Amino acid sequence: MNIFQWLIEFVLHLDKNLALLISQIGAWTYVPLFLIVFLETGFVVTPFLPGDSLLFAAGSMAAMDKSPINVFLLYGLMALAAIIGDTVNYWIGHALGPRVFTEKIRFLKKEYLDRTHVFYEKHGGMTIFLARFIPIIRTFAPFIAGVGAMTYRHFILYNVIGGLVWAALFTFGGYFFGQLPFVKEHFSIVIIAIILISLVPAVIEAIKVRKESAE
Repeated sequence: MNIFQWLIEFVLHLDKNLALLISQIGAWTYVPLFLIVFLETGFVVTPFLPGDSLLFAAGSMAAMDKSPINVFLLYGLMALAAIIGDTVNYWIGHALGPRVFTEKIRFLKKEYLDRTHVFYEKHGGMTIFLARFIPIIRTFAPFIAGVGAMTYRHFILYNVIGGLVWAALFTFGGYFFGQLPFVKEHFSIVIIAIILISLVPAVIEAIKVRKESAE
């Protein structure tokens, strides 16, 4: 089993995997959760890591009886991880500068870079906030902002607001709905639905771009 197959299996069974992790390391579970969210938003080479679904699953685990996970502490740490991750990604983009569009940089997937740039051109500063809710674009948006599209003072405002709202939506969403009988019985389907719904804006944007380029 390669890394991507393992990742798919891990995401599809997040409830069981997180429950197992919590049973083994208890409150230390905050650490790997923090690292995953930080890495997903902090480096353009890790857009494949789970974000929305992970927070939802973690929130649902916090709602279980005698859980060592406190939902408010979980929320604070996940929001902090997202904000710090975006900040690191911004400064990586700032360090590399405009040459990311003129040189073939090995660790950047040009397709994702171009798609995020188009999204940025359309939505401006709000991209940093909106991108929080769209996988892949979430990872590339702060990088593009750092390349030169936005000053840090402007960026940090959208970064903080976006991180707080995104973490609240999925963490507390999992906390309040993750333990409902229907959700518990069909958790894998719910996780897939979260992933698919979060991808819809990016798909719509890609279709629009193709139509505009074809005209």
